[in-house]
Amino acid sequence: MMLSDFHIHTKFCDGNDTPEEMIETAIERGFSVLGFSMHSPSVNYGDWVIHPERAAEYRKEIARLKEKYAGKLTILCGIEQDSDCTESTEPYEYVIASVHGVKDPNGKRWEMDWSIDHLKEAFGAFGGDPYALLESYYERVGNLTGGDIIGHFDLCTKYLEREPLFDPDHPRYREAAETAIKKLIPTGMLFEINEGAMSRGYRTSPYPAKPLLRSIYERGGEIIFNGDCHDRRFLGCSREQSVALAKACGFTRSVILTPSGREYMDF
Repeated sequence: MMLSDFHIHTKFCDGNDTPEEMIETAIERGFSVLGFSMHSPSVNYGDWVIHPERAAEYRKEIARLKEKYAGKLTILCGIEQDSDCTESTEPYEYVIASVHGVKDPNGKRWEMDWSIDHLKEAFGAFGGDPYALLESYYERVGNLTGGDIIGHFDLCTKYLEREPLFDPDHPRYREAAETAIKKLIPTGMLFEINEGAMSRGYRTSPYPAKPLLRSIYERGGEIIFNGDCHDRRFLGCSREQSVALAKACGFTRSVILTPSGREYMDF
């Protein structure tokens, strides 16, 4: 099976390694395609994004590395565009459209993946009703546009294996998630099977959860495997489990991105 990954973060935002260090590890592990996807530029989100003044530097560095490693690894320059970011994505070869946060009724932004305590505090900002926040989250996810890939669809479940913050089988949760899936399928965006929370020790299975991934399959959605890798030590570390999950949900192929467009890979 061809190894590829299109959700890679480096020191240009909140990753631990340089792009070249990530490339060297990818070559060592037999990868064929690697796509970089810095968190979209903003001056408001903190240190986890690439700051606007470094975006051009990022693109220049990836262009240099493409030339240096030509013939050894196909390299793409992408961006992970947060739903609140309005920066142009035109300079990039592909876009991961993601929701990381929601805004409460007073307009304050709350992040889905900062910590358990932060998420609990966010529930309080929604009147103590976790499903009100989750409905807001999935409304934002369902409204994603302009991307090639939908990032970590059910990011809100990141901490559930550590603490049962809400019930993913609750009717309000399932309805909100299913409504988002129905809206996204016609866009043609790829749903990523995201391994990021596994490598960081928060989950023992990828996003999306099996019931949601099965729904995506039944509705005709397409998938792409991504590590959401922030540390080269974990590059590709959970791919076998991701493929097994995809097979269990009915999928027989995934998509890879290339300079000439999408290609399909059977597994």
